[in-house]
Amino acid sequence: MYGVRSDSGAVFCRFVPVLKSEAGCPIMKAELFFFTKSVLKEAMSMRLLREPVTIKNVTLKNRLVMPPMATEKADRGAVTAATLAWYDEKSRGGFIGLVETEHCYVSPEGQASPCQLSISRDSDVEGLSRLVRTVHANGSPLVAQLNHAGSLAKEEVTELPAYGASAVTNPRRGTRAPVALDAAGLDKIVRDFAAAARRAKEAGFDGVELHSAHGYLLDQFYSPLTNRRGDEYGISPENRVRLHGRVIAAVREAVGDDYLVALRLGAGDYMPGGATAEDGARAAAFFERCGVDMISLSGGMCGYTVPGLDGEGYFSRLSAAVKEKVSVPVLLTGGVVTGAGAEKLLREGKADLIGVGRAILKDSGWARRVMGEER
Repeated sequence: MYGVRSDSGAVFCRFVPVLKSEAGCPIMKAELFFFTKSVLKEAMSMRLLREPVTIKNVTLKNRLVMPPMATEKADRGAVTAATLAWYDEKSRGGFIGLVETEHCYVSPEGQASPCQLSISRDSDVEGLSRLVRTVHANGSPLVAQLNHAGSLAKEEVTELPAYGASAVTNPRRGTRAPVALDAAGLDKIVRDFAAAARRAKEAGFDGVELHSAHGYLLDQFYSPLTNRRGDEYGISPENRVRLHGRVIAAVREAVGDDYLVALRLGAGDYMPGGATAEDGARAAAFFERCGVDMISLSGGMCGYTVPGLDGEGYFSRLSAAVKEKVSVPVLLTGGVVTGAGAEKLLREGKADLIGVGRAILKDSGWARRVMGEER
């Protein structure tokens, strides 16, 4: 990276290899970035946000994370040119410490929407590999989020019954009760997550994240609002995360001990009778003992927003409670729209990493401006 400063700001130039000549020499592309003095000043003040961190065997150049955001650009589950273009645009410049994919369904009956990405078939690996290469070329590591929609699966899309922890409607969008999973069904869920994790590793992803938030299947087991089972998978807080433990163990066996495995937890439901911050802290400690390398905090049956709960880092009560119980890095997402807000949450010890979703969704240059001359 080369730079020239002036009274109004600074221009930085970096050279990126794009292909090789017939003689084997790299052909370079110049990328120019201009930053005003005010942006440079803010960027230089982001001391904690700019601090590198290593999680398992993955080194992040900073603490900024682009969390999963559904693009709805897949074609029958497959990666498309539009998918690649979207991730290329968001990750360009390598200013984001870690990029996470949108939620990818691990089995056909767990598909949440018509144009959701699939990681349920071996044939998905080729397209997902292209996605990995796209983000890696821009300089950021990439984690695949694995999900089963459970009772939020769209039967008109899957043409299969919707399954859940119990035969109760889902508070998020429930219109009819799902089929409660039996022992054979639970075994299949475990196998499907493990197989999806194997495919993610084969595709070149730097890690996987298990989705247990926003009312999806694993969250349906975690939440007392949707888990009314009378067997070893229900009623008590310990039983409600028993399936998670099985999934984590199977995923770890599939990918090995040196591979990053994270879990996104909808720690609080923000509904009467739902999961609480205390439940989340207890569950997170259990997940760490099971071998999870990072915990990402969000909402449960409330989804990713809560009416009346606003401000930057509005799930920070959940993340702070989890940080008291675990030693692995904690990722907080929710309402962060400024670098100063992210830095403040890190300084106050609310989290170890900060996810910024909607701000980057609206403005692909957000990370570049906030992180400044990161590269």
